[in-house]
Amino acid sequence: MSFPNHRPRRLRATPAMRRLTAETRLAPADLILPAFIREGLTEPSPISSMPGVVQHTTESLKRAAAEAVELGVGGIMLFGVPAVRDAQGTASLDPEGVLNKAIRDVKAEVGDDLVIMGDVCLDEFTDHGHCGVLDADGYVDNDATLEIYGRMAVAQADAGAHMLGPSGMMDGQIAVIRQALEESGHKNTAILAYAAKYASAFYGPFREAVDSQLKGDRRTYQMDAANRREAVLEVELDLEEGADMVMVKPAMSYLDILADVAAMSPVPVSAYQISGEYAMIEAAAANGWIDRRGAITESVLGIKRAGADTVLTYWASELAGWLKES
Repeated sequence: MSFPNHRPRRLRATPAMRRLTAETRLAPADLILPAFIREGLTEPSPISSMPGVVQHTTESLKRAAAEAVELGVGGIMLFGVPAVRDAQGTASLDPEGVLNKAIRDVKAEVGDDLVIMGDVCLDEFTDHGHCGVLDADGYVDNDATLEIYGRMAVAQADAGAHMLGPSGMMDGQIAVIRQALEESGHKNTAILAYAAKYASAFYGPFREAVDSQLKGDRRTYQMDAANRREAVLEVELDLEEGADMVMVKPAMSYLDILADVAAMSPVPVSAYQISGEYAMIEAAAANGWIDRRGAITESVLGIKRAGADTVLTYWASELAGWLKES
């Protein structure tokens, strides 16, 4: 008899049946919205390689945060683009600097209704575009960078950030930031560690978004795309140092890494659907080659299915709206 062989198909027969038997579910609270604010703008500035994404003004950022709350989005990750850069990234420490002010403004707008996250990294703030300060030979000085990261983390926590996202892939960054937070009285400020962050060819649009000054690459401190087991080691190190959550970045080409990390992590796991992933889907949809809504939903669902508890995606608010409709 062949009847049992049709069992899976019976569970796909109608939309209601597929919803009932879905193994993986998306909810607005699973989503984190990355957002850019640029110092000195009077109007939001579109990012050409990321259609639909802008560099925000203070007012447009506050509106985006309020909309995210209304839609049930879980969090917002803020990136600042300063008017003036230097070799040390000193604008990252200024309480009135673009990122710290943005954190304070968003906190005043939405309070604790949205998890407010700040990017702890120097690449947006340095005139050379690297994630840390450089030594005399032009290499990133890990320990000198850590000292700045600690101060940067405290500045963001002082501004009201609920969670910090150290993204520079410096050795020991989580331990230094955790210690700085504890010593400054910010014991409840959480850390989302960019634990397995790869040197990827898909970051290009992000570099436009933050007006990156980078010449060359970051392969000496971000992970090599060829390496899988190393990611688990990196995650283990960040966990030992006190990370409250861990991240895999990018998502699309690293779903095997994400699955590995999800299988071993005792803390929540995030994945970042990065700018190049966004740009490719938007470009293909604009050409009529794929169904935009279907491709967006499927791509984020795939990241969740691979093991992510939360997903950073530039479609967070739009996707959350669709999920609320369904």
